[in-house]
Amino acid sequence: MPTTLHHVKFGSKSIQYNLSFSSRKTLGIKVMPDGIVNVIAPFGANALDIIQKVKSKAHWILKQQAFFNIYKPHTPKRKFLNGETHMYLGRQYKLQIIEDNFDAIKIYRGALIITSKNPNPAYLAKILNNWYKLKASSLFDEILISSLDIFKKYNLEKPILHIRNMEKRWGSCTHSGKIILNTELIKAPKGSIEYVIIHELCHLVYRNHNKDFYDLQDKLYPNWEGWKEKLERALS
Repeated sequence: MPTTLHHVKFGSKSIQYNLSFSSRKTLGIKVMPDGIVNVIAPFGANALDIIQKVKSKAHWILKQQAFFNIYKPHTPKRKFLNGETHMYLGRQYKLQIIEDNFDAIKIYRGALIITSKNPNPAYLAKILNNWYKLKASSLFDEILISSLDIFKKYNLEKPILHIRNMEKRWGSCTHSGKIILNTELIKAPKGSIEYVIIHELCHLVYRNHNKDFYDLQDKLYPNWEGWKEKLERALS
């Protein structure tokens, strides 16, 4: 199915989209998590009709792109120098590096203390990421279990949970019902972590970001927008 690149103007904005054709009867528009817009039109569809349809959905397209952009991780690069700030559960901690013949990490009096036999930044990044992942595994599972209580009406079983570093998403829900969470979330406030987990659990009820999905999210976690904003501010 060949794809061509097009764009339309909407006020001061320019919306770029990939256009392809299929045997479907109606035109479909999808905004992907990376912000790419895919338009699939029926064979023989009129070019002007396609443009008008995309323009009529321009406000929705821009809203979806803005949503995914906020939801996308924007964590800064670290150099692993003494005094550098690192996040954990929404709080900033000053890094303190101690050279010794063993590896250990602890938080004490506003400091994130890394004791290591190897002060190389790449090595410190590796052991700190392992520490974050260990903390995330415990806390995310705990929040997932407690969050399932508010989904009792929907008879959800506890999904398989995977935690890994992701460049483009804070979390995702697979078609098989597995939930994947970004290790970086452990740096965010607990309320923001709850928001992402509840967001993904809502996808076990409604797969797409449609009105029913947002109505459910509003009902189950009414202050989700505030925690979503705190997530981005905390890790920017």
